[in-house]
Amino acid sequence: MNWWSRRGLRFRITLVSAAVTFACLAGLALIAGRGLGPLLTRSVDFELNQALAPATAEVAAGRPATPLSGVTVRVLDIAGAPRDGLPPAPGLGPKEIRDLKSGLPVRTDDGGGGPRWRWLGSVVTAPDGSQRLVVVGAGLVGFHEAVSDGAFWLVWVALLSALVAAMATWLGVRSALGPVSRMRRSVRALPAGARLPLPAAHDDLRALAADFNELLARQEEAAQRLRRFTGDAAHELRSPVASIRVQAEVAVANPDPELAQETLADVLAEAERLSSLLDGLLALARSDAGELPPAEPVELVTEARAAVARMPADAPETRITGAVGEAWAHASHAEVELVLNNLLRNAARYARGQIVVSVLAARSTVRVVVDDDGPGIAPEHRDRVFDRFYRVSDDRARSSGGTGLGLAMVAEAVRRRGGAVQVGESPEGGARFEVRWRSASVPRL
Repeated sequence: MNWWSRRGLRFRITLVSAAVTFACLAGLALIAGRGLGPLLTRSVDFELNQALAPATAEVAAGRPATPLSGVTVRVLDIAGAPRDGLPPAPGLGPKEIRDLKSGLPVRTDDGGGGPRWRWLGSVVTAPDGSQRLVVVGAGLVGFHEAVSDGAFWLVWVALLSALVAAMATWLGVRSALGPVSRMRRSVRALPAGARLPLPAAHDDLRALAADFNELLARQEEAAQRLRRFTGDAAHELRSPVASIRVQAEVAVANPDPELAQETLADVLAEAERLSSLLDGLLALARSDAGELPPAEPVELVTEARAAVARMPADAPETRITGAVGEAWAHASHAEVELVLNNLLRNAARYARGQIVVSVLAARSTVRVVVDDDGPGIAPEHRDRVFDRFYRVSDDRARSSGGTGLGLAMVAEAVRRRGGAVQVGESPEGGARFEVRWRSASVPRL
């Protein structure tokens, strides 16, 4: 099997075609070879029947049987003794005479290694009332040789036909795969950003070229996304690292205890920001790699209350509303906690006085809505706030400690569970973030 799988497509198709052709033709040759003998015998019997009818008519009329070309005509009594003045017929013994009188054909040989004979007979009544057995026979000269040679040549014809079929298949497959080979060469020479030309015919080759162009588009999109992500990550990491370095250089150059304490506080803040950035990058990398924790029913009202309780003491007033007592989402506890923590932290950065968290449930979906009374998000930014490292106001986000990854992780965590996240305007004029999960069945205790 390994040998077969290592062979080329053209070789495999040709070999299969030749093998199938030879098997079919060899089977036909075998059948024809077996039927050749009976066919020749039937043709001899037909000629003997044509000769027997006039011979029996002549004997019944009292006339001697007329010899025929290629056919021997004999007149015997019912015991098999000659009545035509000729020597006994070769090979006609008592058993053969009985079969001939019964109308059965008989095949004999002369006993001396000569050719075999085929005989037919019929009993007639002579004018004197005596019974006569009229037999006609023909020598089966070359009969066995014809049968064996015919079968032999039929097999050779089958083999030759299989070779011709193999050559035709090889050339046909080569012609059919020619466009594929040209496409392969085009792919090798394809410059960056270019696409394969689509063939005019709407066939499998055109579909292959279209699918390959789509694959190229996805690859380039993924490569661009990776380059953008790598560049943004390097840029974001450079900022806290450079800040820590500058603060450390200041502390070393000015060994003032008060300045050193202030510098250490700044270093600690930048280190915490760097750690948060690295955690976000690691979470996104795991998500991109397809690592998905097992889903379980998660109760959102309880999770929302726990997230509000984790808010810092100086955070704006946060309250939970909603008409449902329970709302079960198809997610994981860690994902729901990440979503709620990031949405509430994001709202706390910009809210002026209050944050409202609403938990809503429907037949097939559950929703969490986070409203704040901050400046809101302009419509032109709403489609990009969930992109990685995107900030509506870069300076304000940096000063507030944002990394530009929180909302990206929220969107990734929700979408990979088949949910959706969107941003709009809250009734208080600030931002409204709405997260939607699929409903989960309530676990039975």
